[in-house]
Amino acid sequence: MRHYLPILLILALGVSSNINAQTSFGIKGGASLTFFNEDNGIFGENPETEVGYFGGVFLDIIIDKGFHIQPEFVYKGIGDFEFLNAPIYLKYDVDNNFHLLAGPSLNYFFNFFSNKFRVRADVSLAYDISEDLDINLKYTIGFEEISPNILFIGLGYRL
Repeated sequence: MRHYLPILLILALGVSSNINAQTSFGIKGGASLTFFNEDNGIFGENPETEVGYFGGVFLDIIIDKGFHIQPEFVYKGIGDFEFLNAPIYLKYDVDNNFHLLAGPSLNYFFNFFSNKFRVRADVSLAYDISEDLDINLKYTIGFEEISPNILFIGLGYRL
């Protein structure tokens, strides 16, 4: 999967050149903390919390004053545990620089689970450091007993 990420990024950049001024495209990445909910051996040595990384792309589509739709496509990895996270956020501008985001996320797990596709919930906060750069905090909630919860801490850059 790691070999496909540069191809997806280049493809997304090409698509972004055709998007109007009401939409912005960007990249994001950072660190993550994964909280496992299962005590048996499915996750290797039974870690309670493990640090990982993430990276991906997003679109910010203005739908009305103060409201946006922000789909994302993020690759996440911690050791041998990898998955794709694709949330579809409703984004609300609390003020010009502070935003609340919430919505469902579609997830595909590469390494674990017999049912590799899961629907989860994401909540997020974002703060614009500048016009193009933001810092974001996202929490992905697993509804099933053995689905991990994940805290993402990262930066987003609008291209």
